[in-house]
Amino acid sequence: MSKKRTINDFGIDFMGKRKLAATLSGAALVLCLLSILFRGFDLGLDFTGGTVIELGYPAPAELSDVRATLEQEGLEAATIQYFGSRTDVLIRLAPKEGEADSAQLSDRVYRTLNQAAGGEVELRRVEFVGPQVGEELREKGGLAVLFSLIGILIYVALRFEWRFAVGAVAALVHDVIFTVGMFSIFQIPFDLTVLAAVLAVIGYSLNDTIVIFDRIRENFRRMRKGTVIGITNSSINQTLSRTIVTSGTTLLVLFALYVLGGEAISGFSLALIIGIFVGTYSTIYVATAVVIWLGLSRNDLMPVKKEGAEMDAIP
Repeated sequence: MSKKRTINDFGIDFMGKRKLAATLSGAALVLCLLSILFRGFDLGLDFTGGTVIELGYPAPAELSDVRATLEQEGLEAATIQYFGSRTDVLIRLAPKEGEADSAQLSDRVYRTLNQAAGGEVELRRVEFVGPQVGEELREKGGLAVLFSLIGILIYVALRFEWRFAVGAVAALVHDVIFTVGMFSIFQIPFDLTVLAAVLAVIGYSLNDTIVIFDRIRENFRRMRKGTVIGITNSSINQTLSRTIVTSGTTLLVLFALYVLGGEAISGFSLALIIGIFVGTYSTIYVATAVVIWLGLSRNDLMPVKKEGAEMDAIP
């Protein structure tokens, strides 16, 4: 007679594939780290400093024509792209030594393009970030990620057990390296919105990890005869439907933002999409697997008996 399954237990042997998953994760992280070290990032002006100019054209503009016009004016290093529609053009100019200040530079760009378009170009926005501010943002952004990981390590260690804390932080480090590594490999612009998305990924991934950890702790106390691997698999299976529904609905919104939200939030949306995919994976195959490799046992999660409790029970 077959054993009756727990409600919502799909019977998938997740932990049986943990060694294969560890190999794939290790290879992916090495690739991401190599790219970060040797290729670096395509940092946005938030970090490097420079000038951002947003222009509105009366009719769809060709980026090649805009670039050719600026090159004739000696502005070859400009980054030009559409901003929401083909009539909205965003121009980014990195700072250069000996170059005119931002106000003069933006006026020069606007006059050049406005003259080339017959005087019908609208200047909508000009922003400038100094290189010193960009460097400060880089440092504070990195410290924000570091301090958040330390805080999470302390919280999970106090809330659960030190093995769970190590597993949770290992998964979060995995998620951060993989997410930013994709931006490095494909040279996708990395700005403050992407950094904000990385911090959001940390919180999202931790939430899913805590849900599974809490179910593992509960099942260790309820399923007296199960093995560590068996109880862990059951816990993951029991929370699988919740994970799929939560991640799926969030991804629907993010895909809509990425496709329809325009250039302003495309990096933010893409970072969250990557982070949710890898965060869902790492919750199972990094966080939980690390806890098992660290030697989790039933005694680690059983409630501690209070001293004198047995004496109080004697009539």
